[in-house]
Amino acid sequence: MVAAVCAGAVAAAVFAAGSGSDAGGYSMRTDARFAPSPSHAASAAITYDQTLVPNGSWIEVGQHIDPGGATTVRLRVTGMRPGHRYGVHVHQKPCGADPAAAGGHYQHRPSTDPADVNPRNEVWLDFQADRHGAGQAVARHDWGFRHAAASSVIIHDEQGGAGERVGCFTVPFGWVAPPG
Repeated sequence: MVAAVCAGAVAAAVFAAGSGSDAGGYSMRTDARFAPSPSHAASAAITYDQTLVPNGSWIEVGQHIDPGGATTVRLRVTGMRPGHRYGVHVHQKPCGADPAAAGGHYQHRPSTDPADVNPRNEVWLDFQADRHGAGQAVARHDWGFRHAAASSVIIHDEQGGAGERVGCFTVPFGWVAPPG
C-alpha cells in the first residue's frame, strides 16, 4: 500500500476516517519538502529539475471525499520559480528516481484516446507561482479514486495535459469503495 512506501518519508499529518470512503467521508492532508533524487534525505517529494522545483521547496496536498463520493483535491506550494506556470496532475503510481516511475495520469474513465486527457476525466491542479514562488489550486469532481489507482502528484514544466516532469510527490490518496 502507498502508506508503506511513504513510511518514514512523509513529513506530514494524515487524518483519515477509514481506508475507503464511508458514511462520514474521508479527509487527509500531507506535506513534504522537495529533495533531489536519488537523495540520502528521505522525502516523499522528489525534484527532477531544481531550476523549476528547487531543493527545499514545499508541497501540501489534501483530499476530501464527501459521503456521496465527490472528491476535492487541494494543492499548495512554496519555493517555486516566481511567475512560472506549472501543470500538475494526479498520477497512477508512487514517485521514483526515474520521472516515468509515477506512470500516467489517473483517469476516472481509463482511456488511450488523447481526447480523454482533460480536467473532467483527470485531476488537474495547474497554477502560476506568485512573485514569492507560492501557488495553490483546487480540483473537485463528482467521482472518486479507485483503490490503489492514484498514488502521486506530478508537477510538469507547463500547463495542460503534457510537459516534462519536474517534480513528484507520493500521496496516500483515499479511494471510493464500489457500491454494493
